[in-house]
Amino acid sequence: MPTSSTDRPPTPSTVWLARGRHTGAAPAEEVVRQLRRRKNAGDVLDFLELSDAERPAGRRVFEARWTVPGDVTVRARLELADAVPGRGPGQAREWILVAEAEAPWSQTWPAPSGRFWPEPERAREPGDAEGGWDHAAVPGLRLGAANRLPADDKDLRRVLRAALRDDWSVHLVVHEAMTTDERGSASLVRFLPAGLRDRVVEHRAAPHQLRAVNWALRDSGAQVPRGGAVLLPGGPGSRPDDGDWSFAVRTVFLDGSEPSELIDAVTRYTAVPGPLPSGAEEVLTALREQWHVLTPEEELARQKQLVAMYAEALESMTRSRDLYREAAERAHEALAVLRENAADAPAGGLPESQPAARPTGSPFQQLTRTLERLKLPGKSARPPHSPTDPGAAPGVLPGQRGEEESSGPGR
Repeated sequence: MPTSSTDRPPTPSTVWLARGRHTGAAPAEEVVRQLRRRKNAGDVLDFLELSDAERPAGRRVFEARWTVPGDVTVRARLELADAVPGRGPGQAREWILVAEAEAPWSQTWPAPSGRFWPEPERAREPGDAEGGWDHAAVPGLRLGAANRLPADDKDLRRVLRAALRDDWSVHLVVHEAMTTDERGSASLVRFLPAGLRDRVVEHRAAPHQLRAVNWALRDSGAQVPRGGAVLLPGGPGSRPDDGDWSFAVRTVFLDGSEPSELIDAVTRYTAVPGPLPSGAEEVLTALREQWHVLTPEEELARQKQLVAMYAEALESMTRSRDLYREAAERAHEALAVLRENAADAPAGGLPESQPAARPTGSPFQQLTRTLERLKLPGKSARPPHSPTDPGAAPGVLPGQRGEEESSGPGR
């Protein structure tokens, strides 16, 4: 399909996608019956329905696996919306089907929808109220049927606008150049490869509706040739780049013959890689990462992977335990040293060896106090002996002479 301007990832070449609505009373039971029939016939290798704890809320989920020509394994996941309470048994319930093969998908392989759903009755009218799984996502349309466009222009534009927004199905508009007979009224989808029949929605325009159809499609860049057909650009942002939409067929013969030119256009259209439709990424991720239908070899490989993962986790836990034990031992040793030092300290006071007190004051004050400590201890502040005293003996200080005289020989 044409590339969209959105940021969604591209659709892998190995993936097959479809979406629709079921209007029957018990679609889940219908899926189980069909899977059992297919398994008994050898068309399905194995299947299961996910338990309530494993499935997403509001949906029932089925998984199945089978092989296609070339011994290629296909894994598929069908999600079916739960019934809404109070709406009755015939309410429309959406289903999404995603299948992935081990090799690029071939359109000649059987459609995965036939593994989960019974073959629809293509001959019934599209507007039939009978319940079935082949209702398209756009209300009022059927997959694989010739859906006539509404006679009212307003309703016609509404249907075509919804078809342009639908990025799940391939929408094909065919113009009838003249009134057709029974053979020409049959859907052209039956001529398509098996893998495309349940993905194509065919719209039929009456001879007088050509102008109204092209007016409704004027903004898409696609136009229907008179008596021909065109494939609508799928999804928002998907428009012709050069203004020449190459997926148009100028002439389609509605006489029951095989429309080879139309088949070629549809095949080329679906071969163009495009983005995943809205909502498909989550289902595809669940198919790849939450797969349950395993072969014995796959189950063994899975268990080995789990054992390796658990062994790695156990080794990591063991390394963490050893590191914790080493850290704990070091902490205990440090605590023992601290307790030993506390026991050797003198009781009721500080230890004997204490660091010197930090000096206070400015450096000048400290120098002054040091000089004061160096003064002689009995030094007098009186002036020294004056040389004008005639009675003073040399080398004798004043006041010392009287003591010497009083201590003379006469005493």
